Amino acid sequence: MSVINVKSEIAPLKKVLLHKPGNELLNLTPDTLTRLLFDDIPFLPDAIKEHEEFVTILRSNGVEVVFLEDLMADVLRLSSDIEDKFIRQFIYEAGIRTPKYKNLVFEYLKSFVDKKELVLKTMEGIKIGDISRKKREIEKSLVDLVSEESEFIADPLPNLYFTRDPFASSGNGIILNKMYSVTRSRETIYAEYIFNYHPDYKDMVKKYYDRYLPYHIEGGDVLNLNEHVLAVGISQRTEAAAIDELAKNMFRDPECSIDTILAFNIPESRAFMHLDTVFTQIDYDKFTYHPGIMETLQVFEITEGDIPESDEDLNVVEVNGTLEEILEKYLNRKITLIPCAGGEKTSSEREQWNDGTNTLCIVPGVVVVYNRNNITNNILREHGIKVFEMSSAELSRGRGGPRCMSMPLVREDLKKEAIEAIDVPTSRKEESYEFDWQKFFNID
Repeated sequence: MSVINVKSEIAPLKKVLLHKPGNELLNLTPDTLTRLLFDDIPFLPDAIKEHEEFVTILRSNGVEVVFLEDLMADVLRLSSDIEDKFIRQFIYEAGIRTPKYKNLVFEYLKSFVDKKELVLKTMEGIKIGDISRKKREIEKSLVDLVSEESEFIADPLPNLYFTRDPFASSGNGIILNKMYSVTRSRETIYAEYIFNYHPDYKDMVKKYYDRYLPYHIEGGDVLNLNEHVLAVGISQRTEAAAIDELAKNMFRDPECSIDTILAFNIPESRAFMHLDTVFTQIDYDKFTYHPGIMETLQVFEITEGDIPESDEDLNVVEVNGTLEEILEKYLNRKITLIPCAGGEKTSSEREQWNDGTNTLCIVPGVVVVYNRNNITNNILREHGIKVFEMSSAELSRGRGGPRCMSMPLVREDLKKEAIEAIDVPTSRKEESYEFDWQKFFNID
């Protein structure tokens, strides 16, 4: 199997990329929340415990978990040239422009012997006070006279635990994203270096989009409906022009099996920031959705144009019908849509805000969800879905759920007979997916 293999949202999850919340969350302040895209400041010790619970659920269900910081540290251990290149790129993209501080930050980051500590420091953020006062005073500058010790030279990256967004796995390739906000743009550096240099991925992964292209796109807007159909949201964070570019790149690759892209135009708002905050697949024939998008939703079909040799030619048509009808057409099966919190307006809006529809499917009909969305979770159970609830008091403050916090790298291919089966036996949802809570809490 390829090192990247993701052709659906529901096939058994075998390998996933996560990032453990770290000191970057300690560097959030009330004054920087808006700029850093947070609504509140998580309590880091509890956020770490919640994330460890998430990891335990995944591993207990046979999923290999790898961490962004570990893979990036592996890359920096390869050679000093790669390390130097990364540090210089980090400094440039952090917006450090004065020659004095470019040199001081370079020397400071090079002083880290442990490469994982170096990676974590770039994620945590760098304050003026982190740089030796003695070194700073060798050359006086106006910057030093007007800046406080606590001022950041390089901002923290608190959104990094949402690993879904910097890149997206699709088929046997990746979509390396250009992020919507300046705050998150540096997050994609790590994926760039991992896929360019890490021995597990170098020269083995196709890139269907690149972070240096001019149009914004984020992984939360990318859903693999099956090996031929990709859904992408036109949202607050993803531009239509990026989807056009992605379509051209996929269609021109003879090894890419995607022949249809469905562009879902959703409202541009903080509450609906990505497609996966309002709409996710949880079984062969079931999706969760937020009723608030139904009146304004538009869907467009993008296929290869009539002149295959042309890089610019695409066929784009609006698809008419309800969301249910559209999904049934492209998935060739009867579909059940399960509304967030049952569709009751107040409850639905509250639980959608807390990512009630942002589910991570680990096998068909088995999902990981936040425990705070109890109405939605109980409704999922009523529809025969196996639900693993994880604690979420702190992680949810970043406005992202279990799907946002995970980037699948490998899923098994769904068997043809399973894909074509309309009636999926309920019994298969009760197989060996029970989480061992006694073991987790060390209860004899």
